[in-house]
Amino acid sequence: MSGLRRIVIVGGGSAGWMSAAALAARLGQGRWQISLVESDEIGIVGVGEATIPPIRGFNARIGLDEDEFLRETGGTFKLGIEFVNWGAVGERYMHAFGDVGRPLDELPFHQHWLRLGAQLPLAEFSINNQAALAGRFMRPRPDMAGSPLAEIAYAFHFDASRYAALLRRHAEKQGVERIEGRVERVDCEGGHIRALHLNGDRKVEGDFFIDCSGLHALLIGKTLGVPFEDWSNWLPCDRAWAVPTASHGPLLPYTRATAHDAGWQWRIPLQHRTGNGHVFASAFTDEAAARDTLMRNLESEPPAEPRLIKFRTGRRQQAWVGNCVAIGLASGFLEPLESTSLHLIQSAVLRLIDLFPSDGLEPADITEYNRQTAAEMASVRDFIILHYKLTRRDDSAFWRHCRAMAVPESLQARMNLFASHGRLFRHGQELFSEPSWLQVLMGQGLMPRGHHPLAAMRSPEQAQQIVDDVQRVVRRCVDVMPSHADFIAAHCAAP
Repeated sequence: MSGLRRIVIVGGGSAGWMSAAALAARLGQGRWQISLVESDEIGIVGVGEATIPPIRGFNARIGLDEDEFLRETGGTFKLGIEFVNWGAVGERYMHAFGDVGRPLDELPFHQHWLRLGAQLPLAEFSINNQAALAGRFMRPRPDMAGSPLAEIAYAFHFDASRYAALLRRHAEKQGVERIEGRVERVDCEGGHIRALHLNGDRKVEGDFFIDCSGLHALLIGKTLGVPFEDWSNWLPCDRAWAVPTASHGPLLPYTRATAHDAGWQWRIPLQHRTGNGHVFASAFTDEAAARDTLMRNLESEPPAEPRLIKFRTGRRQQAWVGNCVAIGLASGFLEPLESTSLHLIQSAVLRLIDLFPSDGLEPADITEYNRQTAAEMASVRDFIILHYKLTRRDDSAFWRHCRAMAVPESLQARMNLFASHGRLFRHGQELFSEPSWLQVLMGQGLMPRGHHPLAAMRSPEQAQQIVDDVQRVVRRCVDVMPSHADFIAAHCAAP
Protein backbone atom coordinates (compact mmCIF):
# COMPACT_ATOMS: atom_id res chain seq x y z
CA MET A 1 0.00 0.00 0.00
CA SER A 2 1.33 3.47 -0.85
CA GLY A 3 0.12 7.02 -0.60
CA LEU A 4 -1.54 6.96 2.83
CA ARG A 5 -3.24 10.33 2.57
CA ARG A 6 -6.89 9.83 3.56
CA ILE A 7 -7.36 9.18 7.29
CA VAL A 8 -10.87 8.14 8.30
CA ILE A 9 -11.91 8.04 11.97
CA VAL A 10 -15.02 5.96 12.73
CA GLY A 11 -16.88 7.21 15.78
CA GLY A 12 -16.98 10.48 17.68
CA GLY A 13 -17.14 10.97 21.43
CA SER A 14 -13.98 11.57 23.40
CA ALA A 15 -11.96 8.91 21.54
CA GLY A 16 -12.84 10.10 18.06
CA TRP A 17 -12.44 13.79 18.67
CA MET A 18 -9.28 13.45 20.80
CA SER A 19 -7.79 11.47 17.92
CA ALA A 20 -8.95 13.99 15.33
CA ALA A 21 -7.69 17.00 17.28
CA ALA A 22 -4.28 15.45 17.99
CA LEU A 23 -3.76 14.28 14.42
CA ALA A 24 -4.81 17.63 13.01
CA ALA A 25 -2.49 19.49 15.36
CA ARG A 26 0.50 17.27 14.59
CA LEU A 27 0.08 16.29 10.96
CA GLY A 28 -1.11 19.69 9.84
CA GLN A 29 -3.21 20.56 6.83
CA GLY A 30 -2.37 19.79 3.23
CA ARG A 31 -0.68 16.41 3.02
CA TRP A 32 -3.29 14.43 4.97
CA GLN A 33 -7.05 14.59 4.71
CA ILE A 34 -8.70 13.76 8.04
CA SER A 35 -12.38 12.81 8.15
CA LEU A 36 -14.49 11.67 11.09
CA VAL A 37 -17.67 9.67 10.57
CA GLU A 38 -20.21 9.67 13.37
CA SER A 39 -23.95 9.36 13.74
CA ASP A 40 -26.16 11.39 16.03
CA GLU A 41 -28.33 8.27 16.28
CA ILE A 42 -25.63 6.42 18.20
CA GLY A 43 -25.03 7.40 21.82
CA ILE A 44 -21.68 7.54 23.58
CA VAL A 45 -20.68 6.09 26.93
CA GLY A 46 -19.73 9.57 28.14
CA VAL A 47 -18.97 8.88 31.82
CA GLY A 48 -15.21 9.45 31.65
CA GLU A 49 -15.31 12.62 33.69
CA ALA A 50 -12.21 12.10 35.87
CA THR A 51 -8.66 12.21 34.54
CA ILE A 52 -5.03 11.92 35.59
CA PRO A 53 -2.24 14.56 35.21
CA PRO A 54 -0.99 13.70 31.67
CA ILE A 55 -4.24 15.17 30.28
CA ARG A 56 -2.71 18.60 30.89
CA GLY A 57 0.08 17.88 28.43
CA PHE A 58 -2.35 16.56 25.84
CA ASN A 59 -4.55 19.66 26.01
CA ALA A 60 -1.51 21.91 25.73
CA ARG A 61 -0.19 19.89 22.79
CA ILE A 62 -3.35 20.40 20.77
CA GLY A 63 -3.58 24.08 21.70
CA LEU A 64 -6.37 24.24 24.29
CA ASP A 65 -6.17 27.05 26.84
CA GLU A 66 -6.65 25.48 30.27
CA ASP A 67 -9.00 28.09 31.73
CA GLU A 68 -11.12 28.15 28.58
CA PHE A 69 -11.27 24.36 28.60
CA LEU A 70 -12.49 24.34 32.22
CA ARG A 71 -15.12 27.01 31.57
CA GLU A 72 -16.41 25.19 28.48
CA THR A 73 -16.66 21.80 30.22
CA GLY A 74 -17.78 22.86 33.70
CA GLY A 75 -14.50 21.43 34.91
CA THR A 76 -12.88 21.32 38.31
CA PHE A 77 -9.41 20.40 39.51
CA LYS A 78 -8.39 16.99 40.80
CA LEU A 79 -5.55 16.29 43.23
CA GLY A 80 -6.18 12.57 43.68
CA ILE A 81 -8.69 9.81 44.41
CA GLU A 82 -10.03 8.95 47.86
CA PHE A 83 -10.82 5.27 48.49
CA VAL A 84 -13.44 4.50 51.15
CA ASN A 85 -14.12 1.02 52.58
CA TRP A 86 -11.58 -0.72 50.34
CA GLY A 87 -9.05 -2.17 52.77
CA ALA A 88 -11.74 -2.70 55.39
CA VAL A 89 -15.14 -1.16 56.10
CA GLY A 90 -14.62 2.21 57.78
CA GLU A 91 -11.13 2.77 56.40
CA ARG A 92 -10.19 5.44 53.87
CA TYR A 93 -7.04 6.59 52.15
CA MET A 94 -6.08 8.73 49.20
CA HIS A 95 -4.06 8.02 46.08
CA ALA A 96 -2.81 11.57 45.68
CA PHE A 97 -0.92 12.73 42.62
CA GLY A 98 2.71 13.77 42.95
CA ASP A 99 5.47 12.84 45.34
CA VAL A 100 5.23 11.74 48.95
CA GLY A 101 7.90 13.49 51.02
CA ARG A 102 11.29 14.08 49.40
CA PRO A 103 14.20 11.73 48.72
CA LEU A 104 16.92 11.53 51.32
CA ASP A 105 20.36 9.94 50.90
CA GLU A 106 19.31 8.67 47.45
CA LEU A 107 16.47 6.69 49.04
CA PRO A 108 12.73 7.29 48.68
CA PHE A 109 11.24 9.16 51.62
CA HIS A 110 9.11 6.22 52.69
CA GLN A 111 12.18 4.12 53.49
CA HIS A 112 13.16 6.53 56.27
CA TRP A 113 9.54 6.75 57.37
CA LEU A 114 9.45 2.94 57.67
CA ARG A 115 12.73 2.87 59.56
CA LEU A 116 11.31 5.33 62.11
CA GLY A 117 8.32 3.08 62.70
CA ALA A 118 5.73 4.76 60.47
CA GLN A 119 4.54 6.84 63.39
CA LEU A 120 2.46 9.31 61.38
CA PRO A 121 0.16 8.54 58.43
CA LEU A 122 1.97 8.65 55.11
CA ALA A 123 -0.65 11.15 53.95
CA GLU A 124 0.89 13.81 56.21
CA PHE A 125 3.83 14.11 53.82
CA SER A 126 1.89 14.66 50.58
CA ILE A 127 0.88 18.21 49.72
CA ASN A 128 -1.77 16.90 47.31
CA ASN A 129 -3.31 14.69 49.97
CA GLN A 130 -3.46 17.41 52.59
CA ALA A 131 -4.68 20.09 50.17
CA ALA A 132 -7.40 17.77 48.84
CA LEU A 133 -8.73 16.97 52.30
CA ALA A 134 -8.67 20.69 53.17
CA GLY A 135 -10.58 21.56 49.97
CA ARG A 136 -7.75 23.78 48.72
CA PHE A 137 -6.07 24.20 45.34
CA MET A 138 -3.58 26.30 43.44
CA ARG A 139 -1.51 25.77 40.34
CA PRO A 140 2.17 24.98 40.90
CA ARG A 141 4.67 27.79 41.39
CA PRO A 142 7.79 26.83 39.40
CA ASP A 143 9.49 29.99 40.70
CA MET A 144 9.47 28.48 44.22
CA ALA A 145 12.15 25.85 43.64
CA GLY A 146 12.55 23.44 46.54
CA SER A 147 9.04 24.04 47.86
CA PRO A 148 6.18 21.52 47.53
CA LEU A 149 4.25 24.39 45.94
CA ALA A 150 6.58 24.23 42.93
CA GLU A 151 5.44 20.79 41.82
CA ILE A 152 1.73 20.38 42.54
CA ALA A 153 0.48 17.62 40.23
CA TYR A 154 -3.15 17.89 39.17
CA ALA A 155 -5.74 16.71 36.69
CA PHE A 156 -9.38 17.54 36.04
CA HIS A 157 -12.99 16.52 36.43
CA PHE A 158 -15.14 17.61 33.49
CA ASP A 159 -18.20 16.85 31.41
CA ALA A 160 -16.98 14.36 28.80
CA SER A 161 -19.73 15.24 26.32
CA ARG A 162 -18.83 18.94 26.51
CA TYR A 163 -15.16 18.02 26.10
CA ALA A 164 -15.92 16.07 22.93
CA ALA A 165 -17.91 19.05 21.60
CA LEU A 166 -15.03 21.42 22.39
CA LEU A 167 -12.56 19.11 20.66
CA ARG A 168 -14.85 18.88 17.65
CA ARG A 169 -14.94 22.66 17.24
CA HIS A 170 -11.18 22.79 17.69
CA ALA A 171 -10.51 20.01 15.17
CA GLU A 172 -12.90 21.37 12.55
CA LYS A 173 -11.11 24.73 12.67
CA GLN A 174 -7.96 22.83 11.74
CA GLY A 175 -9.54 21.21 8.72
CA VAL A 176 -11.04 17.96 10.03
CA GLU A 177 -14.17 17.04 8.05
CA ARG A 178 -17.11 15.64 10.01
CA ILE A 179 -19.38 13.27 8.09
CA GLU A 180 -22.76 12.55 9.64
CA GLY A 181 -23.86 9.01 8.98
CA ARG A 182 -24.31 5.47 10.21
CA VAL A 183 -21.92 2.82 8.90
CA GLU A 184 -23.94 0.00 7.35
CA ARG A 185 -21.22 -1.98 5.57
CA VAL A 186 -17.43 -2.09 5.40
CA ASP A 187 -15.40 -3.04 2.32
CA CYS A 188 -12.39 -5.13 3.30
CA GLU A 189 -9.78 -6.65 0.98
CA GLY A 190 -6.73 -8.69 1.97
CA GLY A 191 -6.99 -7.68 5.63
CA HIS A 192 -7.18 -3.98 4.76
CA ILE A 193 -10.22 -1.74 4.97
CA ARG A 194 -11.01 0.07 1.74
CA ALA A 195 -14.27 1.94 2.29
CA LEU A 196 -17.27 2.54 4.52
CA HIS A 197 -20.81 2.41 3.20
CA LEU A 198 -23.12 4.79 5.06
CA ASN A 199 -26.86 5.08 5.22
CA GLY A 200 -28.28 7.00 2.29
CA ASP A 201 -26.18 5.01 -0.19
CA ARG A 202 -23.01 6.98 0.52
CA LYS A 203 -19.46 5.71 0.36
CA VAL A 204 -16.38 6.96 2.24
CA GLU A 205 -13.05 5.69 0.96
CA GLY A 206 -9.82 5.92 2.91
CA ASP A 207 -6.21 4.80 3.10
CA PHE A 208 -5.93 4.53 6.90
CA PHE A 209 -8.76 3.92 9.37
CA ILE A 210 -9.02 4.59 13.11
CA ASP A 211 -11.69 2.62 14.97
CA CYS A 212 -13.21 4.80 17.69
CA SER A 213 -16.57 3.03 17.60
CA GLY A 214 -16.46 2.20 21.31
CA LEU A 215 -17.56 -1.15 22.68
CA HIS A 216 -19.06 -2.01 19.25
CA ALA A 217 -15.49 -2.34 17.86
CA LEU A 218 -16.99 -2.09 14.38
CA LEU A 219 -13.72 -2.25 12.44
CA ILE A 220 -11.20 -4.03 14.67
CA GLY A 221 -13.65 -6.61 15.98
CA LYS A 222 -16.66 -7.07 13.73
CA THR A 223 -14.85 -6.47 10.43
CA LEU A 224 -11.27 -7.64 10.99
CA GLY A 225 -12.14 -10.25 13.60
CA VAL A 226 -9.29 -9.49 16.03
CA PRO A 227 -9.84 -11.70 19.13
CA PHE A 228 -10.62 -10.20 22.53
CA GLU A 229 -8.50 -11.15 25.52
CA ASP A 230 -10.85 -11.39 28.51
CA TRP A 231 -9.59 -10.21 31.91
CA SER A 232 -12.81 -10.65 33.86
CA ASN A 233 -11.27 -13.43 35.96
CA TRP A 234 -9.22 -10.68 37.64
CA LEU A 235 -11.65 -7.79 37.21
CA PRO A 236 -15.15 -9.25 37.62
CA CYS A 237 -17.10 -5.97 37.51
CA ASP A 238 -19.04 -5.87 34.23
CA ARG A 239 -21.83 -3.32 34.71
CA ALA A 240 -22.28 0.27 35.82
CA TRP A 241 -25.27 2.42 36.66
CA ALA A 242 -24.57 6.14 36.02
CA VAL A 243 -26.59 9.20 37.03
CA PRO A 244 -25.87 12.90 37.68
CA THR A 245 -27.09 14.89 40.67
CA ALA A 246 -27.06 18.53 41.63
CA SER A 247 -23.89 19.81 43.28
CA HIS A 248 -23.93 19.26 47.03
CA GLY A 249 -21.62 20.52 49.74
CA PRO A 250 -18.18 22.07 49.23
CA LEU A 251 -16.53 21.73 45.83
CA LEU A 252 -13.90 19.09 46.56
CA PRO A 253 -10.73 18.77 44.45
CA TYR A 254 -10.70 14.98 44.36
CA THR A 255 -12.63 11.96 43.12
CA ARG A 256 -14.14 9.55 45.66
CA ALA A 257 -14.48 5.79 45.15
CA THR A 258 -16.58 4.08 47.83
CA ALA A 259 -16.61 0.29 47.97
CA HIS A 260 -19.97 -1.51 48.31
CA ASP A 261 -20.90 -5.17 48.71
CA ALA A 262 -20.36 -6.12 45.04
CA GLY A 263 -18.48 -3.19 43.54
CA TRP A 264 -17.91 0.49 44.14
CA GLN A 265 -19.42 3.93 43.62
CA TRP A 266 -17.79 6.97 42.05
CA ARG A 267 -18.37 10.59 43.00
CA ILE A 268 -17.00 13.22 40.60
CA PRO A 269 -17.62 16.92 41.42
CA LEU A 270 -18.11 19.29 38.49
CA GLN A 271 -19.00 22.97 38.61
CA HIS A 272 -22.57 22.42 37.48
CA ARG A 273 -23.32 18.93 38.83
CA THR A 274 -21.91 15.82 40.46
CA GLY A 275 -21.27 12.65 38.47
CA ASN A 276 -22.23 9.41 40.21
CA GLY A 277 -22.07 5.78 39.26
CA HIS A 278 -22.02 2.28 40.69
CA VAL A 279 -19.63 -0.22 39.08
CA PHE A 280 -20.61 -3.78 40.01
CA ALA A 281 -20.20 -7.46 39.21
CA SER A 282 -23.37 -9.06 37.89
CA ALA A 283 -22.16 -12.48 39.08
CA PHE A 284 -22.46 -11.27 42.67
CA THR A 285 -25.52 -9.00 42.57
CA ASP A 286 -28.37 -8.31 40.17
CA GLU A 287 -28.95 -5.08 38.27
CA ALA A 288 -31.95 -4.02 40.36
CA ALA A 289 -30.08 -4.42 43.63
CA ALA A 290 -27.08 -2.54 42.26
CA ARG A 291 -29.35 0.28 41.13
CA ASP A 292 -30.88 0.48 44.59
CA THR A 293 -27.42 0.66 46.14
CA LEU A 294 -26.55 3.63 43.98
CA MET A 295 -29.81 5.46 44.61
CA ARG A 296 -29.57 4.98 48.38
CA ASN A 297 -26.12 6.53 48.45
CA LEU A 298 -26.70 9.68 46.42
CA GLU A 299 -26.33 13.06 48.11
CA SER A 300 -29.36 14.57 46.36
CA GLU A 301 -32.22 13.55 44.10
CA PRO A 302 -31.19 12.84 40.50
CA PRO A 303 -32.95 14.77 37.70
CA ALA A 304 -33.32 11.60 35.59
CA GLU A 305 -33.27 7.83 35.83
CA PRO A 306 -29.84 6.16 35.93
CA ARG A 307 -28.63 4.44 32.79
CA LEU A 308 -27.02 1.03 32.62
CA ILE A 309 -23.70 0.43 30.88
CA LYS A 310 -22.51 -3.11 30.19
CA PHE A 311 -18.87 -3.88 29.52
CA ARG A 312 -16.23 -6.58 29.54
CA THR A 313 -12.71 -5.97 30.82
CA GLY A 314 -9.85 -6.91 28.57
CA ARG A 315 -8.25 -5.88 25.30
CA ARG A 316 -7.99 -6.77 21.64
CA GLN A 317 -5.00 -9.00 21.03
CA GLN A 318 -3.75 -6.46 18.49
CA ALA A 319 -4.77 -2.82 18.43
CA TRP A 320 -3.22 -2.20 14.99
CA VAL A 321 -3.97 -4.63 12.16
CA GLY A 322 -3.40 -3.83 8.49
CA ASN A 323 -4.45 -0.25 7.88
CA CYS A 324 -6.65 -0.02 10.98
CA VAL A 325 -5.84 1.11 14.53
CA ALA A 326 -8.39 0.80 17.35
CA ILE A 327 -8.35 3.61 19.93
CA GLY A 328 -10.44 3.93 23.07
CA LEU A 329 -13.03 1.34 24.06
CA ALA A 330 -12.72 -0.36 20.67
CA SER A 331 -9.21 -1.47 21.66
CA GLY A 332 -10.13 -2.63 25.14
CA PHE A 333 -11.77 -1.67 28.41
CA LEU A 334 -10.48 -1.17 31.93
CA GLU A 335 -12.98 -0.05 34.52
CA PRO A 336 -12.75 3.61 35.62
CA LEU A 337 -11.37 2.98 39.12
CA GLU A 338 -8.15 4.94 38.51
CA SER A 339 -9.53 7.31 35.86
CA THR A 340 -7.42 5.88 33.05
CA SER A 341 -9.96 5.71 30.19
CA LEU A 342 -9.20 9.10 28.66
CA HIS A 343 -5.49 8.66 29.28
CA LEU A 344 -5.44 5.42 27.30
CA ILE A 345 -7.04 7.29 24.39
CA GLN A 346 -4.44 10.04 24.69
CA SER A 347 -1.47 7.69 24.86
CA ALA A 348 -2.79 5.60 21.95
CA VAL A 349 -3.14 8.51 19.55
CA LEU A 350 0.24 9.99 20.55
CA ARG A 351 1.81 6.55 20.07
CA LEU A 352 0.21 6.41 16.63
CA ILE A 353 1.71 9.79 15.75
CA ASP A 354 5.15 8.58 16.88
CA LEU A 355 4.84 5.53 14.61
CA PHE A 356 2.72 7.08 11.89
CA PRO A 357 3.22 5.41 8.49
CA SER A 358 4.70 7.32 5.59
CA ASP A 359 3.86 5.98 2.15
CA GLY A 360 3.44 2.38 3.26
CA LEU A 361 2.76 0.16 6.24
CA GLU A 362 5.89 -1.17 7.92
CA PRO A 363 5.45 -4.42 9.90
CA ALA A 364 8.08 -3.26 12.42
CA ASP A 365 6.05 -0.13 13.22
CA ILE A 366 2.88 -2.14 13.69
CA THR A 367 4.64 -4.67 15.92
CA GLU A 368 6.11 -1.94 18.12
CA TYR A 369 2.77 -0.16 18.42
CA ASN A 370 1.09 -3.37 19.54
CA ARG A 371 3.92 -4.19 21.95
CA GLN A 372 3.72 -0.80 23.66
CA THR A 373 -0.08 -0.94 23.80
CA ALA A 374 -0.08 -4.41 25.34
CA ALA A 375 2.53 -3.43 27.95
CA GLU A 376 0.61 -0.29 28.94
CA MET A 377 -2.71 -2.09 29.24
CA ALA A 378 -1.17 -4.89 31.34
CA SER A 379 0.48 -2.42 33.70
CA VAL A 380 -2.72 -0.42 34.26
CA ARG A 381 -4.64 -3.69 34.65
CA ASP A 382 -2.29 -4.82 37.43
CA PHE A 383 -2.62 -1.50 39.25
CA ILE A 384 -6.41 -1.75 39.23
CA ILE A 385 -6.40 -5.42 40.30
CA LEU A 386 -4.24 -4.43 43.28
CA HIS A 387 -7.13 -2.51 44.86
CA TYR A 388 -9.32 -5.61 44.85
CA LYS A 389 -6.73 -8.22 45.76
CA LEU A 390 -5.42 -6.40 48.84
CA THR A 391 -8.80 -6.02 50.52
CA ARG A 392 -9.21 -7.47 53.99
CA ARG A 393 -13.00 -7.48 53.69
CA ASP A 394 -14.87 -10.75 54.16
CA ASP A 395 -18.40 -9.37 54.54
CA SER A 396 -19.61 -10.40 51.07
CA ALA A 397 -19.02 -13.12 48.50
CA PHE A 398 -17.59 -10.53 46.09
CA TRP A 399 -14.83 -9.39 48.44
CA ARG A 400 -14.04 -12.93 49.53
CA HIS A 401 -13.61 -13.81 45.87
CA CYS A 402 -11.27 -10.84 45.34
CA ARG A 403 -9.13 -11.75 48.35
CA ALA A 404 -8.75 -15.35 47.25
CA MET A 405 -8.20 -14.89 43.52
CA ALA A 406 -4.83 -15.58 41.92
CA VAL A 407 -3.37 -12.47 40.28
CA PRO A 408 -1.02 -12.03 37.30
CA GLU A 409 2.57 -13.04 38.05
CA SER A 410 3.70 -9.50 37.25
CA LEU A 411 1.53 -8.09 40.03
CA GLN A 412 2.34 -10.81 42.54
CA ALA A 413 6.06 -10.22 42.05
CA ARG A 414 5.65 -6.50 42.72
CA MET A 415 3.59 -7.15 45.84
CA ASN A 416 6.17 -9.64 47.14
CA LEU A 417 9.03 -7.20 46.56
CA PHE A 418 7.26 -4.42 48.43
CA ALA A 419 6.22 -6.70 51.29
CA SER A 420 9.84 -7.58 52.06
CA HIS A 421 11.62 -4.22 52.31
CA GLY A 422 9.27 -1.66 50.78
CA ARG A 423 11.06 -1.64 47.43
CA LEU A 424 9.32 -0.21 44.37
CA PHE A 425 10.56 0.11 40.81
CA ARG A 426 8.90 1.68 37.78
CA HIS A 427 9.01 -0.64 34.78
CA GLY A 428 9.88 1.04 31.50
CA GLN A 429 7.38 3.72 30.47
CA GLU A 430 4.49 2.43 32.56
CA LEU A 431 1.88 4.96 33.60
CA PHE A 432 1.85 4.76 37.39
CA SER A 433 5.00 5.80 39.23
CA GLU A 434 6.40 4.57 42.55
CA PRO A 435 4.45 7.08 44.73
CA SER A 436 1.18 5.83 43.20
CA TRP A 437 1.98 2.20 43.95
CA LEU A 438 3.19 3.15 47.42
CA GLN A 439 -0.02 4.93 48.40
CA VAL A 440 -2.29 2.12 47.22
CA LEU A 441 -0.17 -0.67 48.71
CA MET A 442 0.00 1.11 52.07
CA GLY A 443 -3.57 2.37 51.88
CA GLN A 444 -4.85 -1.16 51.36
CA GLY A 445 -2.89 -2.31 54.41
CA LEU A 446 0.27 -3.98 53.08
CA MET A 447 2.99 -2.98 55.56
CA PRO A 448 6.53 -4.06 54.57
CA ARG A 449 8.33 -6.37 56.97
CA GLY A 450 11.46 -4.24 56.85
CA HIS A 451 13.14 -1.25 55.21
CA HIS A 452 16.16 -0.57 53.04
CA PRO A 453 19.33 -1.10 55.10
CA LEU A 454 20.81 2.22 53.93
CA ALA A 455 18.03 4.06 55.77
CA ALA A 456 19.85 3.18 59.02
CA MET A 457 22.95 5.15 58.08
CA ARG A 458 21.55 8.30 59.64
CA SER A 459 20.87 8.49 63.33
CA PRO A 460 17.21 8.21 64.32
CA GLU A 461 17.36 11.78 65.62
CA GLN A 462 18.62 13.14 62.31
CA ALA A 463 16.05 11.22 60.31
CA GLN A 464 13.22 12.27 62.63
CA GLN A 465 14.20 15.91 62.32
CA ILE A 466 14.02 15.72 58.53
CA VAL A 467 10.71 13.85 58.56
CA ASP A 468 9.21 16.39 60.98
CA ASP A 469 10.45 19.22 58.77
CA VAL A 470 8.71 17.75 55.71
CA GLN A 471 5.44 17.53 57.62
CA ARG A 472 5.69 21.16 58.81
CA VAL A 473 6.48 22.46 55.34
CA VAL A 474 3.53 20.60 53.81
CA ARG A 475 1.16 22.06 56.40
CA ARG A 476 2.45 25.60 55.86
CA CYS A 477 2.09 25.27 52.10
CA VAL A 478 -1.49 24.07 52.38
CA ASP A 479 -2.31 26.99 54.67
CA VAL A 480 -1.43 29.54 51.97
CA MET A 481 -3.50 27.86 49.25
CA PRO A 482 -6.96 29.29 48.41
CA SER A 483 -10.05 27.14 48.55
CA HIS A 484 -10.80 25.08 45.45
CA ALA A 485 -14.07 26.96 44.89
CA ASP A 486 -12.38 30.37 45.24
CA PHE A 487 -9.66 29.43 42.78
CA ILE A 488 -12.21 28.37 40.19
CA ALA A 489 -14.27 31.51 40.75
CA ALA A 490 -11.17 33.64 40.15
CA HIS A 491 -9.85 31.85 37.08
CA CYS A 492 -12.20 29.52 35.22
CA ALA A 493 -15.81 29.69 36.42
CA ALA A 494 -18.27 28.30 33.90
CA PRO A 495 -20.94 30.71 32.60
